[in-house]
Amino acid sequence: MKIFEHHLRNASELISQYKGTIPFSAWIKNYFKEHKKFGSKDRKQISHLCYCYFRLGKALANVAEDEKILVGLFLTSNSSNDFLNYFKPNWKEQTVLPLEEKLRFVANEFHLSEKDILEEIFSLQNELSESIAASAFSISHLIQPDVFLRVRPGNESKVASKLTAAEIPFTSIAPNTLSVSNAIKIDDTIHLNKEAVIQDLNSQNVASFFKEINLEKKVINVWDCCAASGGKAIMFYDYNKNINLTVSDIRNSILANLHERFKDAGIVKYQSFVLDLSNPSTKPPAKNFDLIIADVPCSGSGTWGRTPEQLSFFSTEKIDHYVKLQTNITANVVEALAENGYFLYITCSVFEKENEAAVKRLEEKGLTLIKKQVLEGYDKKADTMFAAMLRK
Repeated sequence: MKIFEHHLRNASELISQYKGTIPFSAWIKNYFKEHKKFGSKDRKQISHLCYCYFRLGKALANVAEDEKILVGLFLTSNSSNDFLNYFKPNWKEQTVLPLEEKLRFVANEFHLSEKDILEEIFSLQNELSESIAASAFSISHLIQPDVFLRVRPGNESKVASKLTAAEIPFTSIAPNTLSVSNAIKIDDTIHLNKEAVIQDLNSQNVASFFKEINLEKKVINVWDCCAASGGKAIMFYDYNKNINLTVSDIRNSILANLHERFKDAGIVKYQSFVLDLSNPSTKPPAKNFDLIIADVPCSGSGTWGRTPEQLSFFSTEKIDHYVKLQTNITANVVEALAENGYFLYITCSVFEKENEAAVKRLEEKGLTLIKKQVLEGYDKKADTMFAAMLRK
């Protein structure tokens, strides 16, 4: 069918034009805005084909773009589809095979080893934190992650009932954690931030580190120093409302989103301010904090299943850029930590330099490690994160 050929050709052209300077989701949205000849079905199919290509990272580098798109579509499809059958009718029977078997089929087709393909899907395997299973992590990029909801206390039955009434399939991971398909729109069904928060599974699992806090004070001073949209702060508020909460980030526009989320979440008593903690000359607040949450800027490498274009465009040199940011930020904020206070360091990175090496730098600052963990999401259709709790 000519429409299939048209979609494949357009996807290939877009991939050639994209240079990785902004997220692909934003880039392709702008492209379609400027080129209004594409209908909604065209946009959806072309976008999907591009993402199939990007999920292969740097694998099959010597294969033509059109062919690599089809391989990506084959590996990411769970059932037979007309588009793939049109170009690759001899692959039809293999489409429904388990992913590992399909990967083996592709390797044989292109006279490669599975190991070669996996090492090029995620080509920075030598930078990984030691506990991460490299092959399993690589293959996870061929699977679209789920969307996870953290149901706020007291809303468990309400949220489940609303999803059921709207005929939205969901899986209960834990009493307050649900997963839904990435393709489903839920903000018309759930009152987000009031009833439930969209928050990745392992971002939610960071809450297990809160149990390490042992303070006799009735009200504790908490600073979420890289607060972004406030997800971690809302989570800690739900864990312990007896806090004096302070939040900060580098731009007013970031905090504007936080203020709206806090309003929906019912958080009205807090302090907020703009602060560039990556600047070594920045002075932290004078107040001594019992807990500092530092969800620092990072490579985001544990989330590339959601932004697979990074598999192709991220360079090793950028790791050092983020390490410098993290080093400056943590050096600044530990100065505001009270004696016996706790420091929770968080990244959504899988790189040792941003994770375990950062903990060593914090220990050199005089902090004592209580717990550290790679929160593996690659076997759960979730992000992979790292967290460490230290104490002054």
